[in-house]
Amino acid sequence: MPPSADAWHVNDSPAPIEQDGVEQHGVEQVRRLVTEVPGPRSRELDSRRSAAVSAGVGVGLPAYVARAGGGVLVDVDGNHLIDFGSGIAVTSVGNAAPEVVARVQAQVADFTHTCFMVTPYEGYVAVCEALAELTPGEHVKRSALFNSGAEAVENAVKIARTHTGRQAVVALDHAYHGRTNLTMALTAKNMPYKQGFGPFAGEVHRAPMAYPLRWPGAAEKTEEQIAAEALDAFVSTIRTQVGESNTAAVIVEPIQGEGGFVVPPAGWLRGVADFCAEHGILLIADEIQTGFCRTGDWFACDHEGVVPDLITTAKGMAGGLPLAAVTGRAEVMDSVHAGGLGGTYGGNPVACAAALGAIETMRSHDLVGRARRIEAILRPRLEALQEKYPVIAEVRGRGAMLAVELTAGPGDLTPHATATAVINKHCHSQGLVTLTAGTFGNVLRFLPPLVSPDHLLEDGLDIIEDAFARVLG
Repeated sequence: MPPSADAWHVNDSPAPIEQDGVEQHGVEQVRRLVTEVPGPRSRELDSRRSAAVSAGVGVGLPAYVARAGGGVLVDVDGNHLIDFGSGIAVTSVGNAAPEVVARVQAQVADFTHTCFMVTPYEGYVAVCEALAELTPGEHVKRSALFNSGAEAVENAVKIARTHTGRQAVVALDHAYHGRTNLTMALTAKNMPYKQGFGPFAGEVHRAPMAYPLRWPGAAEKTEEQIAAEALDAFVSTIRTQVGESNTAAVIVEPIQGEGGFVVPPAGWLRGVADFCAEHGILLIADEIQTGFCRTGDWFACDHEGVVPDLITTAKGMAGGLPLAAVTGRAEVMDSVHAGGLGGTYGGNPVACAAALGAIETMRSHDLVGRARRIEAILRPRLEALQEKYPVIAEVRGRGAMLAVELTAGPGDLTPHATATAVINKHCHSQGLVTLTAGTFGNVLRFLPPLVSPDHLLEDGLDIIEDAFARVLG
């Protein structure tokens, strides 16, 4: 039988991440290279990929994974790679968390699909109950489940337009919200996400983002001044170009993801929320990458006590299985007519079982605290690297969502995308899975699984330091 509606609740006393043992979930927690990366079997598989998979599907590191667990990926050549990517913030609980595996196996044995809109099941309800408890705010909430973050964003916009009777949606510079037609319109970066795919959905407008490093005159301004100026620019854009009474929603990533892990200055997000509330505009928090313990809080909005009207989640929610959600105020969510929300696979029972197991793992292992511990390990060494290499213009992020932005050097913010790419490639060759990001392609981002043991984090940092030394001398 599927888990009972309250089965995700567990004892609140946290179990520690295993530090002394050499295995997590059957995978030895060490970096070990037995071939070059990628190795011969991976290269063979990559040839098959080239022959069978669309060239439009890019691959960052063509080392084909055979097993994974904890903070390690084992490729088909037997190389043990340190994972600083988590499948883009998806496998926060690891790739084979025991509670996720157990619940998925039990659910698969019972049934894999019925379609919740045809004959429903308890797991869907239990996930929505968990979301009501965990997401920001004490108000009555409802949720709807989908397959991907882009679907969640699309549906959040539908809900906002229905509830307000307005059409305009405002997104921000450097934003990323997905690859569907509407979410491409919301996304700021052209290449590779939008190039050649237009025309895009209408009634989408863009406002300035509070990007402290790149705010005009930032070197001479305090964080408080930048927050105030950025908020004024945001308000002015809506007032003059859109109109408050025409605006259904503002969608914002509390910390931007693909845009380069941009952290707005303290107070800016609160100001945006207050402006939206004053004018009857719904605030949609896109927490698809930041949610579920990643930033050292359950959700990044919690850091400033901001309560959005709607919140979109996906990625880390279900331990690697495709599941997404829109959660919001009951009166907003219930404003949509019956049948207006849904999808054949939305809230698939196996994915719901995985989500319940992932949430239990987050609670029982105190992964909120673990994310803060990861920051305490990574940030000092990244900041020391910044002191040594002035091309690192900024170290930023929160929790286990950290990044460095590379530029031409002190006083010159020209993006240094070439060095970023070369450093990233060197990390790959040494068995460390890293990712790039940023509107200008000049950001290295680090998203280790929250269950990664300390020694793996330190080993990964050693590789990063060596990469900078080799590339920049």
